[in-house]
Amino acid sequence: MIEKMKELIVKLNKFAHEYYVLDNPTVSDKEYDALYDQLVQLEKESGVVLFDSPTKRVGGEPISAFKKHKHIERLYSLDKTTTFEGLKAFEKRINKDQANLEYTVEYKFDGLTICITYDQGKFVCASTRGNGVEGEDVTAQVLTIKSFPLTIDYKGKLEVQGEAIMRLSVLEKYNQTADEPLKNARNAVAGAIRNLDPKVTQKRKVEILFYNVNYMEDRSLFSQTECVNFLRENGFKVHPYLRVCKDIDAVMSAIKEIENSRKTLDILTDGAVVKINDFALREILGSTDKFPRWAIAFKFEAEEVTTILTDVKWQVGRTGKLTPLGILEPTELAGATVKKATLNNFGDLQRKGVKIGARVLVRRSNEVIPEILGTTEVFEHCKEVSKPEVCPFCNSHLKETGANLFCPNNSCRPRVVAKLVNFASKGGMNIEGFSEKTAELLFDKFSVSNFSDLYKLSAQKIGELEGYKEAKTTNLLTSIENSKTVDFSSFIFALGIENVGKKTAKDFAKNFADIDELKTAQKQRLLEIEDVGDIVAESVLDYFNDEQNLREIDELISLGVKILYQEKSASGVFSGERVVLTGSLSDFTREEAGKIIEQLGGEVLSSVSKKTTIVLAGESAGSKLEKARSLGIKIIDEDTFKSLIKT
Repeated sequence: MIEKMKELIVKLNKFAHEYYVLDNPTVSDKEYDALYDQLVQLEKESGVVLFDSPTKRVGGEPISAFKKHKHIERLYSLDKTTTFEGLKAFEKRINKDQANLEYTVEYKFDGLTICITYDQGKFVCASTRGNGVEGEDVTAQVLTIKSFPLTIDYKGKLEVQGEAIMRLSVLEKYNQTADEPLKNARNAVAGAIRNLDPKVTQKRKVEILFYNVNYMEDRSLFSQTECVNFLRENGFKVHPYLRVCKDIDAVMSAIKEIENSRKTLDILTDGAVVKINDFALREILGSTDKFPRWAIAFKFEAEEVTTILTDVKWQVGRTGKLTPLGILEPTELAGATVKKATLNNFGDLQRKGVKIGARVLVRRSNEVIPEILGTTEVFEHCKEVSKPEVCPFCNSHLKETGANLFCPNNSCRPRVVAKLVNFASKGGMNIEGFSEKTAELLFDKFSVSNFSDLYKLSAQKIGELEGYKEAKTTNLLTSIENSKTVDFSSFIFALGIENVGKKTAKDFAKNFADIDELKTAQKQRLLEIEDVGDIVAESVLDYFNDEQNLREIDELISLGVKILYQEKSASGVFSGERVVLTGSLSDFTREEAGKIIEQLGGEVLSSVSKKTTIVLAGESAGSKLEKARSLGIKIIDEDTFKSLIKT
């Protein structure tokens, strides 16, 4: 029985490593669960739980208090700079007599530092950094995390250091059903680890990304690159990004690369970490009372700030959904003056305890409109945000669905304007020069509300609009005429079907021969498409069950709209390939390159996974390229791409 348990543990730990560390699972959840249940049954029958059994990772009972843990060696914090001048000053301090310095550059993740101790190849305990000398023992909490091993090949005493993180996508999903939404990923993971109940840690799906060996009994590592390789080889989860730089100019380039690529990362980051690669040189440079002299953190501009909420206004989108918009006391955030911030819906506003006059936490990322994450301070004079009963634009009585409020009036001005703007957008019919202002003018003056109305406009009518002289009128008419020829996926997106974005529109275009086949598709057929669930399927069915929508599509086609149905080349050079594009291409846009790949039989994916077969990497390719390397996926550059499409 024990031998069978050992056999199961080896298999399960291998599968868990592939899933949680390599992001490359080789078995289904069902297969894993069956083996896991078998192990649980054997442990019950034998009364034995082996040291590295995955059943140990289930959250146990709450503990009464945290114990103190003394680190084998001190865990230093890092000196910081926010400018390249500060980085040059760092170089000057360490480069007095040294020649040919080599630096490493890594992401600085914004989570909670964790130190894990091993002895004789076995996990001993886990602790927080604390004051660097002594931290809190969080072994019970960390045991629920599956991105590190319980046993390793190295048999000496060892301390490894990593950052506990909660992925942004995991946080978003968690908040959708949470009684109390978490304000941000950093607070979420700190609360998960420093919680006396390990089940809270387990529920938040925390990961640890490792980057340092703090203590090693035989001191057999000689550089940061060796350190990272050692961690990876012993089964620790390591982020794939690591740049080795020969001078400070190369370091600056790597930091700029991180600043650009972090916007697409699913992990909260607040900077980059620069280190001397050579451990012997680190020993020579030593440390101050607070910081090692051989490393520095380059911090990016803050993306979160607190300010006072002065009012809440309501916006209405093309589906009729009301979205609360917070009016803020102006504040500087990520290089911009922020005056407004969004909330998801009225339910979100209530869960976050948002009140007019309260101090709120605001986050801005990816240069999009900021979002209110939560309330940090409430005062006596604060007022509740009242729930609207009627639409603020057309006075229609609102409908309530779950946490959302909807205006049911299809002719409500902001709904119509948003619908027209989406239709004319670059991802839709691509009517150049058509803006929100244009849609508002057309609605107000000529009651333009249907897509087909745009193709009935004359020069005389457009010329009556404010600001539209002869040249501008001619340009808009030309753009409208040119938009009549449109590819299938763009046409689907332009229709504005609820819950159908650009990716889903592309998936539909790949899986249906034409618009008629999509219109008549049954729910089961829609669900067969990857990433299409009940909500999307129901939205599609509702749209095409509406006679007005069907008439509008027929009207567009009668007015000359021609939908291009792309036929894949079954024998094309990319036949059967699943390709991800990353970075900037010099001779193509990524959209153009994607269309070529699809014409030559390939499928374009948005993210790198085990399903990806090729990554086309241009200039400044970031985290997708690094992940492709870590998974051993074939990588081609633009020159290779051009040679392939010519064959």
